[in-house]
Amino acid sequence: MNKLSDITQVKKTDILFASASGILLGLGFPQFNLYPLAWAALVPLFAALRDKNTKSAFYLGLLAGLIYFLGTIYWVYHSMYFYGGVPLILSILLLILLSLSQALYVGAFAVLFNFLSKRSSIPALFIAPVLWVTIEYIRTYTIFNFPWSILGYSQYKFLPLIQISDITGVYGISFLVAAFNGAIYDAAVLWPKKSDETPLAARWPHALSIIILVSILISSLFYGMGKLKETDKGRKIRVSVIQGNVEQDKKWDSKFQTEVIDKYKRLSIKAASDNPDIIVWPESALPFVFEYHKTLTEELVAFQKQLNRYLLFGSVMSKVNTTGNNQLSNSAVLLSPDGSIKSVYDKIHLVPYGEYVPLRDLFPFVGKLVTAIGDFIMGEETTVMETTVAKIGPLICYEIIFPGLVRQFVDKGANVLVTITNDAWFGRTAAAYQHFSMAVFRAVENRVPVARAANTGISGFFDSRGRIINKSNLFVETILTEEISVGDKKSFYTKHGDIFAWFCITSSVLMIIFRLFFTKGKNN
Repeated sequence: MNKLSDITQVKKTDILFASASGILLGLGFPQFNLYPLAWAALVPLFAALRDKNTKSAFYLGLLAGLIYFLGTIYWVYHSMYFYGGVPLILSILLLILLSLSQALYVGAFAVLFNFLSKRSSIPALFIAPVLWVTIEYIRTYTIFNFPWSILGYSQYKFLPLIQISDITGVYGISFLVAAFNGAIYDAAVLWPKKSDETPLAARWPHALSIIILVSILISSLFYGMGKLKETDKGRKIRVSVIQGNVEQDKKWDSKFQTEVIDKYKRLSIKAASDNPDIIVWPESALPFVFEYHKTLTEELVAFQKQLNRYLLFGSVMSKVNTTGNNQLSNSAVLLSPDGSIKSVYDKIHLVPYGEYVPLRDLFPFVGKLVTAIGDFIMGEETTVMETTVAKIGPLICYEIIFPGLVRQFVDKGANVLVTITNDAWFGRTAAAYQHFSMAVFRAVENRVPVARAANTGISGFFDSRGRIINKSNLFVETILTEEISVGDKKSFYTKHGDIFAWFCITSSVLMIIFRLFFTKGKNN
C-alpha cells in the first residue's frame, strides 16, 4: 500500500478518536485525578484502529500516546527551563521528544493490537491487557528507564481494587483497566458488527470472556475489602519526616549554607519533642559533601549525639570509582543515636540527563539538562539499613517508581520503606502529586508502610494498605510525626516478583506466533 493510501485511510474521526484516548488517559492522573475515565479511555483508540493497516495503526497509536504523555509529563520542561538554563523553546522541543519516545510504545501497542485483532476469535478484552502490560514492562526496563504514567497508577485512590497488587504488582491493575476497555469495545463496537456475519455459536468466546472478567473484578474487590478490614499487627515505631522547604537555587549557594543547616537542626529539635525513633531529612538535605567537608561533618555528628535519635538524611558523598578517581554519589546516610555512621546507600537508578549523561562517549555534545554539582556514580547494592526498631529500605528520588527495585529491599528484610526526594525541580506542576501517588503501590505490593520526606513536599506516610495516613502541602516548612506498624511477613509479590507481568509477556509472544504461523490470510 502506498503512502497516499496510508494517509487517506485515516479519517478525521479516527484522529479525533485517537486524540480523545490520549486526553482521557491524561485526565486519569494527578492533578485531575479523574481515574474512572481510565476505564473507558482506550475504547476510542480501539475504534479508530478497526480495519486499519499497520502504518495507520502506528500513526494513531503514536498520536494517542503523544497526547497522553504530553498531558502527564509536561512538567519536564519546568526543570529544564527554570533550573537547567535551557531556553524555553528548546525545553518545549525536548519535552516533545521525550513524549514522542514514550508514545512510540503506545504506537507499538496499537500495531500489535491491530495485528492480533484481525481475523482472530480472541476477544479484545484479553488481547488489550496482555499487550498493554507487556509494553509497560518493557517501558520500565529499557533504555530510558522511565515508567512514569503507568496506567495502573491512575487508580491509586481506588483502594479496594488495588489491594491485589500484593500479588500482581501495579501491572495487575493496568491489566484490569485495559481489559475493561477491551470488554467495552467487544460489547459495544465489535459484537454488533459481527452479529450479522458471525453465527451466535462462534461468538461464545466474547460472552464467556466478559463473564470471566466480571468475576475477576468482583473477586478482586472482595479481596481488597477484606484486606482493608485487616489490622496491622506489627511492632509500633514513631517516625518524623522533616520538610525543610529549601529553595532549589539556595541549596548549593555557599551564602545560605549555614541557614540551611540551622533550619534542619531547628526542625529536628522540635521533632524530637514528639519522641520519634527515627528522624528523616530529604534527599541531598545537607548543603555540603558529607565526610569530605570535615568541619561541617563533625558539627552534624555532634548535633546528632544531642538528638539521641536515629537520623536518616540524603547527602552527596565522595566515592572512589573503578578507575581510582573520586566521584560523587547521591546517597542516603543513617546515623545511630551515638552519632556513628550505621549505614550508607548509594542511589542505583540515577536520573538520565539529570544526575548523569548516558552514552556520553557517543554523544559528547549532549550535556545535563538540569544544574547540579556534578555527575554521580551509580550505586551497586540494595542496602537494608538495620536499626533496633526497624529494618529500613531507603529509596532516593524517583527510585520509588521502580517496583522491581523496591521489592528487592523488602525481600532482603526491610519492613519499612523510607523514600527521600527533592521535588523542588518541578515547582507547582503535577509532578510532585504524581510522584507521591506512586508510593501508594509500593506500600500495597510489599505490605510495608512508607515514610516520605520531600524537600518542598509532598511529604507523608502510607500504611501497608496504601492508605495515606498524613501528608504535607507543597512549599511549606513542616514536620510530620506518625506511629507506623512494622512486621516481617512478606507478600506474594515481594517473594515472587513480576510473575504476572511475565505471564502477560508470554501470552503476547504466543499470540503473535500463533497469528503469524497458524492464521490464514496475509498481514497488511
